[in-house]
Amino acid sequence: MSSKNYFGKIMLDKFGSIKYILSHSTIFNLSNMKEIAEKIKALRLANRMSLKQLASKAGCTDVYLSQLEKGHANPSLMILKKIASALAVKVVDLFVEPETEEDEVVMKEGGRMNINFRRGDAKLQMLVRSIRNKRMQPFCTTIRHGGGSKGFYSHIGEEFGIVLQGELELNLNGKVYRVKKNESFYFSSHEPHSFSNPGRRKTVVIWVVSPPSF
Repeated sequence: MSSKNYFGKIMLDKFGSIKYILSHSTIFNLSNMKEIAEKIKALRLANRMSLKQLASKAGCTDVYLSQLEKGHANPSLMILKKIASALAVKVVDLFVEPETEEDEVVMKEGGRMNINFRRGDAKLQMLVRSIRNKRMQPFCTTIRHGGGSKGFYSHIGEEFGIVLQGELELNLNGKVYRVKKNESFYFSSHEPHSFSNPGRRKTVVIWVVSPPSF
């Protein structure tokens, strides 16, 4: 996959397969998460980490990680975030090659990249073309009823968001906050946190993370 194909649509289906759809509707089917699996393994080996070492840092078992590297597991957003952090990369780096072209000031809707997680029923839509040399990372998160991060994670930085539709439940190290439509939130990313949609309708949130970590 070339870096010029960066801004399309990436979907993970319930079988763990990825469908990468470019903005001009060209479709590529990547079975069994082959490219992500290979990238995780390559990054692990580049960091001279064993399966057990990476699994320990990511908070999963080495058996699960082995299945993931073979493309046989369907990871949640929380697991991918922890694996990316342990490998000192961002989640988006597991899907695409780094963007090398110069940034544009305005990005059209059709140029956005979407990452859909079937497990957790959450979609992340990147709102900037590249996060290289940027101090914050904005994206739009859409969460279906009952969906969410499916676990706690933490990282350096701070987070801000505003709920555009529905209701968001934030859990900050055991303390739960209900954020309703047109309400905003701000918290330290160092604190273990998770999110979910407690309502019956989908939740849409504009989310900003600083520094970029996704």
